[in-house]
Amino acid sequence: MTKVLVTGAAGFIGSHTVDKLLADGHEVVGVDNFRSGNRSNLAGADSNEQFTLVEADVSADGVLDGLVSDTLPSAIIHLAALVSVQDSIDNPELNYQLNVLATHRVAEAARAHDVKRVVFASSAAIYGNATDMPIVEEAAKLPISPYGGAKLASEAILLSHGAAFGIMIRCQRYFNVFGPRQDPASPYSGVISIFDKRYRDGKGVTIFGDGQQTRDFISVHDVARANVLAATSDGIKSGWANVCTGRATSLLEVAAIFAEHYPEAPAPILGEPRKGDIIHSRGQADLIAKELGFSAEVTVKDGLSELIRLG
Repeated sequence: MTKVLVTGAAGFIGSHTVDKLLADGHEVVGVDNFRSGNRSNLAGADSNEQFTLVEADVSADGVLDGLVSDTLPSAIIHLAALVSVQDSIDNPELNYQLNVLATHRVAEAARAHDVKRVVFASSAAIYGNATDMPIVEEAAKLPISPYGGAKLASEAILLSHGAAFGIMIRCQRYFNVFGPRQDPASPYSGVISIFDKRYRDGKGVTIFGDGQQTRDFISVHDVARANVLAATSDGIKSGWANVCTGRATSLLEVAAIFAEHYPEAPAPILGEPRKGDIIHSRGQADLIAKELGFSAEVTVKDGLSELIRLG
């Protein structure tokens, strides 16, 4: 059994990661300020005696240092963040505080209290508008938003601390994560959670463009499993890897799966393409298979069926 501190524990990915850790028998200390996280996401974890929840802002001076000092975890999974690209554009200062300064606090708390492992929620946003598919980890890092820039800067902060102070760092570059608990009202919600709400409400969806644009959709269950592997497995080395399926799914394919479950819903409407939208995105999944022994197990069809079933 390992004790793991999870920041952003009440969030979409955070709560599933907490659930997976607990299911595997680990002790979990969760921390969240509930800015975007939802306490109801932790309904299952709250009844587990191996789980402790602390309400706090990890970007605030001294908070994380005190928490790590008190709990002495074996690993930190850092998922807390300003998760909206648009919010990072509207408020770059807040983006710096929640996405860069908070990561520095994690790195320093790990250094000060001899935490030997940190797993970080990075993002495919660090690649910007990559055009060569699949996107490999060695691709140019040209983020086009303060959010993407903060994720790239955070990787550098953590990896340099790791090299200097003997901390194992894993930077998990998530692609398009979907699944239960993703808030469709959030500005960072993926197209799948938006589609889910529209179909559930008996409404059709509008696809901007011809619908042939593709994404590498990965289930939140697979992402949580990748996080737990990085935080608890033996023999893991510092580094980074795409967390993706390596498969491309078009928006029309997604809509077709929803239509199977909602046959009375209106057919999708194709609208004018939106300026700046990325047409295709697909990650290369070989490195995470090699370094973590991970490959995605949940298909888009099965993941969508679960999402629709759970409501």
